[in-house]
Amino acid sequence: MSQRVYRYLLYPLLAKMDPEAVHHSALSGLEKMGCSARALAAVRRWYGVRSPFLERTVFGVHFANPLGLAAGFDKNGRAVAALAALGFGHIEVGTVTPKPQDGNPKPRLFRLQREGALINRLGFPNDGMERVAARLSRKQSRDYVLGVNIGPNKASIATGQVIPDYLACLDCFAPVADYVTINISSPNTPGLRELQGGASLDALLAAIFRHVANWRLAVPVLVKIAPDLATREIEEAVGILLSYPVAGIVATNTTVSRPLDWRDRYRQEQGGLSGRPLREHSTGVIRRLAVLTEGRLPIIGVGGIFAAEDAEEKLRAGASLLQLYTGFVYQGPATPREILRGLMLRTGWKVEG
Repeated sequence: MSQRVYRYLLYPLLAKMDPEAVHHSALSGLEKMGCSARALAAVRRWYGVRSPFLERTVFGVHFANPLGLAAGFDKNGRAVAALAALGFGHIEVGTVTPKPQDGNPKPRLFRLQREGALINRLGFPNDGMERVAARLSRKQSRDYVLGVNIGPNKASIATGQVIPDYLACLDCFAPVADYVTINISSPNTPGLRELQGGASLDALLAAIFRHVANWRLAVPVLVKIAPDLATREIEEAVGILLSYPVAGIVATNTTVSRPLDWRDRYRQEQGGLSGRPLREHSTGVIRRLAVLTEGRLPIIGVGGIFAAEDAEEKLRAGASLLQLYTGFVYQGPATPREILRGLMLRTGWKVEG
């Protein structure tokens, strides 16, 4: 299916339905596709883009291409094989918490179609680390990079048990993931973003890397930050991140800010905003991080990637890898192929597939 067919024929029908119901239906279809080797091979042939010029090794992990699927799309690792067959070089599952939780009350996902945006306040609904890890462990024969995004249960924040939750998830996913991302930046779990503060971030990372060293966990650990940090807060966070063996930074999560000139009916909905309105701001954060880290920490750039131009912008700003979510929702299964082909054509490299 081409982007044009999806955008002008299929998406208008999907847009009339509840967005979360559509999302679950899409995941179910992808999950079934992932059970068929023949279907996966056909999807790879149609959507795959291959070139040695797209390959890269970042924090010791080899990626077939720089474009990945951001955490939040496949929270429970149900459809990773099919999603990778669509052309993503890496899939980040999650956010996963130690215990299963339902997340926030519905409705909690909103389309802002004129803006090319989504607002979500899902609140980490997931099956819990044990079920997700068991599911992922059955997919160890794979040709893509698997990341797992982890966070604390909502109840753990209220009782001050955040660090044990992160450590439990780290233990659970270190054997099955190629990297783990520490989520301290979702706006939809009360109190979570406070972990980005200097003393809290320092205490969290100290506990995590002491645990990693004690148990010799051989997995790269990344940290995902919010786009809403002030310049001083970014500088403080970078100083702390550089003092630990952090493998990289995922920049950025969704934003709680809203454009002042919006007239969309969902403008006042609470939650994290993603998509086109976030593109410029997230790129600015990436650019600032690249300067502050002096290239010592790889950056995964996320926020508002819809086309090759958006991807190239983030790479030029200092990102080593990329992720998208909202652009994939709006533009359909051919999105990774079109972005990767566009990147290749813009640089004059040969595209295979």
